[in-house]
Amino acid sequence: MNNGSQVFISLEDLQRNFDEVKSGLSPADARDESNRCLYCYDAPCIQACPTGINIPSFIKKIASGNLKGSARTIMESNPVGASCARVCPTEELCEGACVLNHSTKPIMIGDLQRFATDWAIKNEQSLFERGQKNGLKVAVVGGGPAGLSAARELARFGYEVTIFEAKERAGGLNTYGIVSFRLPERISLWEVKQVEELGVEIKTSTMVGRDIEPAEILEAYDAVILAIGMSKVPLLKIEGEELEGVHDAIRFVEETKTKELTHQYVGKRVAVIGAGNTAIDAATCSVRLGAENVKILYRRTMEEMTAYDFEYEFAKQDNVEFRWLTAPVRIVGDENGVVKQLECIRMELGEPGPDGRRRPVPVEGSEFLLEVDAVIKAIGQTRHTALVEAFGLQHQWGVVKVDLETYQTSNEKIFAAGDVIFGDGQGEAMVVTAAQQGKTAAYAVHQKLRNSIIETA
Repeated sequence: MNNGSQVFISLEDLQRNFDEVKSGLSPADARDESNRCLYCYDAPCIQACPTGINIPSFIKKIASGNLKGSARTIMESNPVGASCARVCPTEELCEGACVLNHSTKPIMIGDLQRFATDWAIKNEQSLFERGQKNGLKVAVVGGGPAGLSAARELARFGYEVTIFEAKERAGGLNTYGIVSFRLPERISLWEVKQVEELGVEIKTSTMVGRDIEPAEILEAYDAVILAIGMSKVPLLKIEGEELEGVHDAIRFVEETKTKELTHQYVGKRVAVIGAGNTAIDAATCSVRLGAENVKILYRRTMEEMTAYDFEYEFAKQDNVEFRWLTAPVRIVGDENGVVKQLECIRMELGEPGPDGRRRPVPVEGSEFLLEVDAVIKAIGQTRHTALVEAFGLQHQWGVVKVDLETYQTSNEKIFAAGDVIFGDGQGEAMVVTAAQQGKTAAYAVHQKLRNSIIETA
């Protein structure tokens, strides 16, 4: 604590803090819940699922005890369906559309999806087979949800697929960027294995632009799908940002999944800047690392916050404190260059900006100091603009311009999916959306190359 008392917490306790928070359904509970489903013929839950999972079908298979068939139905439509069972905002999507909302309570679709895919993981099931080789090669740049989905579909069509992944392991956000107590990395890595078992080559620790040039890929492959996601958290552009104890939220969460936990945050005071899902993850991670007090500071109000409602409620249960209409203006360090205070200013909402959101305006003379030991930046992410330009693609501030039906870019040989096309009115940044975009891009590549083969036959 900061009052001079000593805190006793073992590394084993810290590790347990990162165990999955929510337990899965028991077989009896899953059977009872699946029997509640009305198996609607024209099911609105299917329409509400971005990947179009046949939800009544997979639920009926659970009721009949066909768990492999259930898992296959899920993963057929959503190649990262095991991860999505845990991180999708189901109350806004499939469960929100359930007809039982009008009478009792919606079917627990997300929990049933998890039950079926967990069974497949536990029983080491391989759910799909690769298609007969067609002699064509496709490169996928990025091994996150969009890239894995595209690669999976293309392999089933018979393409020779290579994924170029900059990190040591594939899975992208699901492996590195979502906290372990919501999405254990073993779930994401099982989805990666499902893709590898179809013959997809995944070249990890291979950064395009450093280890291989875009021109080489374009020369060697018949088509390319760009699924590179986003980059790091941008600078706050305030004094003191270089001090020890200032962190990028993306890297902060990643380190809790890839490095040994330490006592670094036990008894500390942490300020998280931003109010999106990543900010919530950084805050709840800080709590589990033993922080005494965690504050989320947001320059707008709760109504403008971009985090999902269930994320917000989860953070409140962890005693995370929210400071609305509050913006940082300076980070103050001690004589050793370590964070000790955060100077903030109160804000008020002014006129709407070009995006329709009311702009936060500083209240003159309202500055105040917070005593903090760490500051975590979670104010969005920058783009891989240099790589986009190295491929010669049209973009706006790093958001690749695509045909919204096929996801073809300004280069007819290159398609794009996932966060690299998110922005400028193009959909929502969800794992399930990225998965669907990867599938759509794969289908468009197949259509283009198949037609080309027919023309030259």
